[in-house]
Amino acid sequence: MPDLITISGFAELQALTRGDSRIKIAVLDGPADLDRACFRGANLSRANAFWQQTLEPIDPIHIQQERQIRALTNKKKALKKALKQLEKENARDSNKNQISPSIGQVTPSNIVRSHGSITSIFNALLENTDAPIRSQYRHLSTSKQQKPLQPEISSNINYAAAIAALEAEIKALEDKIPKPVKERLGGIFHATGIFSMMFGQPGSPIEGVAPYCTAINIPLFETATTDESLSPLNIAHAFNLALELGVNIIHCAACHPTQTGFAHEMIQKAVKQCQDNNILIVAPSGNNKGECFCAPAILPNVLAVGMMKDNGQPANYSNWGGQFQEQGILAPGENILAAEPGTDEPVRQEGTSLAAPLITGISALLMSLQLQRGEQPNAEAVRMAFLNSAIPCDPKEVEEPERCLAGKLNISGAYQLLTGQPLSSIKPTHTVRPQIVLPATSNSLPDSYESVVTDFSQPKSEIHTPAPTQLITASATLADIPPSPTLPLSPSTITPSAVSKKVYALGTLGYDFGTEARRDTFKQRMPAVSMDGVLVPSNPYDARQMVNYLELSPTEGKSLIWTLNQELTPIYALEPQKAFGSEIYAVFAMMLAGQIQPQSSDNYIERVSIPGNLTDRTVELFSGQVVPVVALPNIRGMYGWQINALVEAAVATVSTETSVPDNASMQRSLKSFLHRIYYDLRNLGQLDRDRALNFAATNAFQAASTFESAIVSGMGLESIEVEKSPFCRLNSNCWDVKLKFFDSENGSRAKKVYRFTIDVANIMPVTLGQVRSWSVPR
Repeated sequence: MPDLITISGFAELQALTRGDSRIKIAVLDGPADLDRACFRGANLSRANAFWQQTLEPIDPIHIQQERQIRALTNKKKALKKALKQLEKENARDSNKNQISPSIGQVTPSNIVRSHGSITSIFNALLENTDAPIRSQYRHLSTSKQQKPLQPEISSNINYAAAIAALEAEIKALEDKIPKPVKERLGGIFHATGIFSMMFGQPGSPIEGVAPYCTAINIPLFETATTDESLSPLNIAHAFNLALELGVNIIHCAACHPTQTGFAHEMIQKAVKQCQDNNILIVAPSGNNKGECFCAPAILPNVLAVGMMKDNGQPANYSNWGGQFQEQGILAPGENILAAEPGTDEPVRQEGTSLAAPLITGISALLMSLQLQRGEQPNAEAVRMAFLNSAIPCDPKEVEEPERCLAGKLNISGAYQLLTGQPLSSIKPTHTVRPQIVLPATSNSLPDSYESVVTDFSQPKSEIHTPAPTQLITASATLADIPPSPTLPLSPSTITPSAVSKKVYALGTLGYDFGTEARRDTFKQRMPAVSMDGVLVPSNPYDARQMVNYLELSPTEGKSLIWTLNQELTPIYALEPQKAFGSEIYAVFAMMLAGQIQPQSSDNYIERVSIPGNLTDRTVELFSGQVVPVVALPNIRGMYGWQINALVEAAVATVSTETSVPDNASMQRSLKSFLHRIYYDLRNLGQLDRDRALNFAATNAFQAASTFESAIVSGMGLESIEVEKSPFCRLNSNCWDVKLKFFDSENGSRAKKVYRFTIDVANIMPVTLGQVRSWSVPR
């Protein structure tokens, strides 16, 4: 892929945004050379980890030798590629009863005969080949009308000898680099290349995918040995550090081999905790040439990335199989322009390690667009947008379509799934941030640039950081990079987490017919209604008439499409399952009957809770709206209530157990809490944290015991937060609901935090333990 701009949809996406500094990306790789020209003006920093020992700096001469080794290796690959092509040509000529030269030897007649098919290879090869070899081909014509080779060519090229000479030169250079340094150099070169691909600045030698986002380099591979860098403890530490730094995306270049598709428990827990805190994890599938697995790429809900060649075919060395088929995507990764340490001259690289940064960068752009739209960055929504829009490989075009994983990258489709709007083909002019332009030969940085490096190997109180700059302001706390300013979003700090198939949603019950024929069937079967002594035809849209009809014919409830609505908008179609189907339909009829009661009635139902399992099916409603289907296994957890009655019951329960001096204030606070969840924090109930929050509203008795102490102290509710619980019982999924209170009359008074835990491992959540509280500074 000579230029990223040639990828379909990429130019259109970058025309909308080149990233937002509030989107933070942790790159778990080697220590990138951030002094390169392409990084000047970028929002980059490095976090030196406390668990790693400090290593001696690498001598610049070794970096230069490594660059020479890589350049010679590329020449060797080009020679082998040309030789392989010539062998195919010779084999084809042999089938035509023509005399074939010996393998590795190229004669002038052979060159003329195969000239049309290998000219491009020769041209590229000669541009990167030493003068003695190149001079032998100075008369090779590159015109469209090929001419016979001129007799000036007096000798043949011995490819085998040329390859052997290159290998000897490479071996001599490698012997000059100590093995531990050689292993560390691999991480430095690797990280510098993918950093430039993602964050190279506009107008520099390499323009990256998301140049205006914030990146944090966590040197995962900066260890004394390769085994140490890939140890489960080292990888888990790196993920935990990224979580503490508050990033939105983790790009992990590590490939911890696994034969089973599972990783060490430390890695699995670290990855899961990051996902639960709304962090998207992107990792390459690996280059093991087959059905092989790498962690973290193979772990659940990680966005794995395989490599696609320039011709649209999956690379034969890109890993596939297992979980990759469900959560992997194929992206361009051949001939990618990237930076190298110690020089500002870009090079071409390839591999899944180059395909993965493309997906990471595009993910950052999509999250930046979410911020532009006034939304919170949603890691799971971005991941599913890639997977659901991926273009499957055509078996007629790809010999082994399973190598394409879930499909090929589709930027336009992912954008449309995420925003609901097509990605316009028009490229609007966007404002480019002013760049610092320096001479190409200069390796010095401008005075305004200062790379921020936070050392986690020393105590927090001893961390010394440079003065604040326009790039990043470092602080003397664990979160070395301060929270960026955010858009005015919801007062709550609730953020999405990984999606599960379980649903616990709140709303109101509704019904739909799906088609005109179904509606007319009900209209004809429902009895006429007497209006002022006059019989009029039935109206199936009248909930009162429908309730009366279902009381007479309970089995007709199965012919309706029951829906869960929020603000009169259907969000789910509800489908009772198996043996409890008739009981569930009876509960539906009861809930619908309660919703049409006067608000003063004791039987009035204002809200319902629906637990179930999200299916892969959808239903089209009469309006044309398509909603997902939620399967309901039984009536357990299906509740209907009136807010006032729920509040009064909760307060009454607490009042009998303890002495509450002001029930009216407590009722107001509890009602405010419920309204906050119903209207301000309403959600689909799919995310683990959302299910915990919704159950907190259902179980108002737990919240009431929380408010009791706060009301006695004369405090009011300020915010609601839901966090992954650091401690949990075995086989559970625990979340802490934290309610923060403040004193509106005394601004200097400390705030009070109350926390209770909810386990959402099953369809029906359950509270754990007692309410705990503590004070925090205002």
